[in-house]
Amino acid sequence: MLVPDDGTDSEVTPLLIFPYNGNGLEALDCLADGYKLTGFVDDKVEKQGISPYGFAVYSRAAIADFPESRILAIPGSPESFRTRAQAISSLGVDESRFARVVHPSARISPLASIGYNVLIMAGVVITSNCVIGNHVCILPNTVVHHDSKIGDWSLVGSNVTIAGAVTIGENCYIGSGSTVLSRLEIGNRAMVGLGSNVLRSVAEGTTVAGNPARTIRRWV
Repeated sequence: MLVPDDGTDSEVTPLLIFPYNGNGLEALDCLADGYKLTGFVDDKVEKQGISPYGFAVYSRAAIADFPESRILAIPGSPESFRTRAQAISSLGVDESRFARVVHPSARISPLASIGYNVLIMAGVVITSNCVIGNHVCILPNTVVHHDSKIGDWSLVGSNVTIAGAVTIGENCYIGSGSTVLSRLEIGNRAMVGLGSNVLRSVAEGTTVAGNPARTIRRWV
């Protein structure tokens, strides 16, 4: 059982994770020795208290109650990813308080740039000159090749291959097992379905899926 940090260990950083969801639980495996869980924050009253796994789940009041705790905010799913910006912004957290959590087995080039409030899970490889924006979550075993960019608020699934010089816009969702060819652009708020092979650029607000990926929906 993890308990709230009492601030006595100066070598680790206390951390609150928002919300109490699947990505949040997976983030626990990425903490290594640099962070110690204070608890989760969730808006759903039925989740608050002590979880079945022994973790404390607080209301948003915990953000003020534990001022020394950094914040990792990783909401979002295929159904809700387009509202990630609003959900995270509603916490009212200054950017300096957001955490950057990287699994020890991830390999990140020293020539890459990584933003804040970023979660990078096990086995991820990010190569030279890549730019990973703020509020980005990358699931296990994904490879982001040279000179690619992932915009703010985007979610990238597991076992995704993003080839060289790809630009992924803001508030995107790239489904697990997908491949995006070199030099393509994925527009803001676009979604790539599971296991898709993207051979052409994807317009803003568009959902594509399949091999090769084809448009299945356009959002207003």
